[in-house]
This record gives sequence, structure tokens and C-alpha cells, in this order.
Amino acid sequence: MSEDHIVMTLRLLAAVVAGGLIGLERSFRGRPAGFRTHTLVCMASTALMLVTVYEWQWVQSHVPETIRMDPTRMAQGIMTGIGFLGAGVIFKEGITVRGLTTAASIWTTAALGILIGIGFYFPAAITTLLAIFVLSAFRWVESRMPTQNYARFDVAFSRDAAMDEPALRAALAAHGVSVGQLSYRLADGGERFKYRMVIQTTRPDGFRELARSLSRNRLVLEFRIDPAGD
Repeated sequence: MSEDHIVMTLRLLAAVVAGGLIGLERSFRGRPAGFRTHTLVCMASTALMLVTVYEWQWVQSHVPETIRMDPTRMAQGIMTGIGFLGAGVIFKEGITVRGLTTAASIWTTAALGILIGIGFYFPAAITTLLAIFVLSAFRWVESRMPTQNYARFDVAFSRDAAMDEPALRAALAAHGVSVGQLSYRLADGGERFKYRMVIQTTRPDGFRELARSLSRNRLVLEFRIDPAGD
């Protein structure tokens, strides 16, 4: 095995380690794109960058000196192609959008593969550590920041005993919950009156307290609270 082959192998192994570390964090969080996906993305990016780094081994020697290859075009192609893979892990249900963080981690993993592929081990190592830090430690910070929490809220009453809108808004406000978009409809052949709305609160337990209150309200036939997540 030549020295170049050893270098190539080491870079590919480093890509497996870097991508695997980030993928482990995603797998631990139960995300669909986890350990294997991130490892393969990083390894593939490294392999493609090796094509440009070692192009002198496969480009014909009689190529005129006036023609110059641009290795950065491969990096641009990788990052563009990764966008399709990242889009595949993002999905929207109502007002809930999930997968954005995983898509960003896939994009970061592809960048790591490029760095490792061209032999920039120091920035690749620092980026790997920072990515793991952001994915894990920043989650702890986010959980303690005062932020607006959104949810889609559906509640149904009997048509003859429906809570009017001001009373419903007051019940929600008692738990620190405010109303955004609001719609009304009759269901079950006109037997039920339903509200559908987007609600928000800055209280971490606001939705939980609201659910407990609604479960004790005999006028409420059914309700559903779908919090928006990342």
C-alpha cells in the first residue's frame, strides 16, 4: 500500500468517526436520520473531495497547463446535493415543523467530510466538537430560555352547550395561553360545535395545565393540543 493510499484510508476513517459522533447524538434523540446516515454523508463527502485532491492521479498527464481544475466546484456540488437529503428529513404537520435541526446537522456533516477530504484535520476536529456541543448543550439552554411555545388546539362542545368565544378565551388566558388564528365549524351532522385555533404561551407548563383543566370541564366533549416542535 502506497503512502497516498494510507492517507486516503486515514481520511475516510476520520470521516467515519466525525460523522458517527454527530449521528450518535441524533440517534439518541430518536431522529430518523441518525448514526448511519450521518456517517455515510461524511464519508461520501470525503471520498468525493479525495477525487479532486488526488486528481493528478487520474487526469491525463497531457492536459495542457493552461487548463486548471477547480477543486472548489466539487465542494459546491456536494453542498448543493446535500440539500435534497436535508429536505427529506423536514416535514410539516399543521403548524409543526420537524427535522430542521437534523437537516442542519446533515449539512454540517457534509462540510466536515469536505474538510477531512482535503486534509484540514484541525478545523474538522474543532467543527465536530462544536457541532456536538451545539446539539447537546444548546438544547439545555433552549429548554431554560423564555420562548413562545405554539400549538394547534381543537376543542369540541355539544351544539346546545357550546362555550362562547369570550368565555373560551378567558379560560385559556387563565393558564397564560393566548389565541392566534381561530376558526369555527359544525361537525357530526351539526351535533357538535368545534373551535380550531393556534395558541401560544411562554409558560413551560401552560399547555399541560390547560389540558388538565379541559379534562375536568364537563362541557368539553373532546380536545386536542398539538405542540409545535423542531
